[in-house]
Amino acid sequence: MAAGGAALAALVALVAVTAALWRRRRAVRGAGRVCVAVLGDLGRSPRMQYHALSLARHGRGVSLLGYFQTKPHRDVLSSGEIRVVPLSELQCLRVGPKLLQYVVKVIAQTVQLLHTMLRMDPPSYVLLQNPPGLPSIAVAWVACLFWRSKLIIDWHNYGYTIMSLNHGKNHPLVLIAKWYEKLFGRLSDYNLCVTDAMKEDLQVNCNIKAVTLYDRPASYFKETPLELQHQLYMKLAKDYEPFKPHWNAERSAFTERDEKSGDVMKSRGRPALLISSTSWTAIHLLVRFLSSPGYEQYINEGVKLPALVCVITGKGPLKEYYNGLIKKLHFKHIRICTPWLEAEDYPVLLGSADLGVCLHKSSSGLDLPMKVVDMFGCCLPVCAIYFECLHELVKHNENGLIFRDSDELAEQLKMLFLEFPTVESKLHEFRKNLRASKQLSWDESWDQTVLPLLSSCAEEADPCHLPACITWDGSPKHGRFS
Repeated sequence: MAAGGAALAALVALVAVTAALWRRRRAVRGAGRVCVAVLGDLGRSPRMQYHALSLARHGRGVSLLGYFQTKPHRDVLSSGEIRVVPLSELQCLRVGPKLLQYVVKVIAQTVQLLHTMLRMDPPSYVLLQNPPGLPSIAVAWVACLFWRSKLIIDWHNYGYTIMSLNHGKNHPLVLIAKWYEKLFGRLSDYNLCVTDAMKEDLQVNCNIKAVTLYDRPASYFKETPLELQHQLYMKLAKDYEPFKPHWNAERSAFTERDEKSGDVMKSRGRPALLISSTSWTAIHLLVRFLSSPGYEQYINEGVKLPALVCVITGKGPLKEYYNGLIKKLHFKHIRICTPWLEAEDYPVLLGSADLGVCLHKSSSGLDLPMKVVDMFGCCLPVCAIYFECLHELVKHNENGLIFRDSDELAEQLKMLFLEFPTVESKLHEFRKNLRASKQLSWDESWDQTVLPLLSSCAEEADPCHLPACITWDGSPKHGRFS
């Protein structure tokens, strides 16, 4: 507790001293520029990439700040309005108690982030992802004081609830992180969040007013034409066994090209393609589900079900461990593949799959899985594991199914894939419902929610009062966001 308190005290002292010194300096806010910041991997922060693209679409200069571990989407890299500002990977203390290592890491990140931000062209706004918020919220607030800019926090979850998964709710470090997040969160000028449940929790428990900006799929998440499906399958077949056909060079395990017409068609007797996009810290759930006797047992008992090819995407420190575990599994009717995909290939694969499986379980119960949003953009039905506010996205028995354990998932797979690939199936019904749904696109939702915030603030004197803003459903909302 003492070490954690010392770290926080040092952070607060640094913030206070820096603010006091730099407040005296005259800073000119950048004319409409926005710093979009995340203390994480830019390539694995799709929502912040979408923010940057939306800002660029409206002619705003954008500094996209974060770690450059995974390459962002090519639209981000090719935009003339977006400048990527990479943070260097920190090699922090690797010896001693973990608490001490964490304290050193926080202090090093504080210095690195503040130094990087203050070397940038001053923006009018800083749009910051939380979590991670320690130390990024405090550092961004200091930078905004220096620049006389506005701080907008985009609340994806609570960082302290993620920490509690490893340490427990009552661990001193978790309690400190919770206090920090609530304190510095209130210093923001405006706030966005991902669900109505989080919006209510921010108001009730943190006294923070926010507007819900639901995650929406980018325009490139859509159903994939057969020709593109075939091209991707043939590409993956070069390296991954489950995509390879038993014969014929112009055929994959799922598609084939007619020798006479040259048209691509689905292969007869093809397996069903199931995709799960999740972190490798949660993938053990899927491995356990697939290892249970349910689905294989149904086929052995004579139920007319297809073979399954289960594609697991994602990266993380546990990937190699689970790859080794998967190799030890001996399925007769299920094949598991863990391909590495280019950023541009991922939406093509989603748009080619038959079913998505989501294993995301929110640490706070207040956020929604972005992967399901992308799947729905591709009109891909989903089976998702239950948590509190999932109903805001997955409508049970309408656009997918919600399960609680491996037995229930096995029953759902049996029901969805019975007599596959018949057009009379529940799976086909869910896909039709997704095609018919008239949800706002990301661009439309962003233009209704975030653009008025920036436009109104630009027209007002400092401090910025917001006479009228538009909420996620298009209705007017008066007053400040926070």
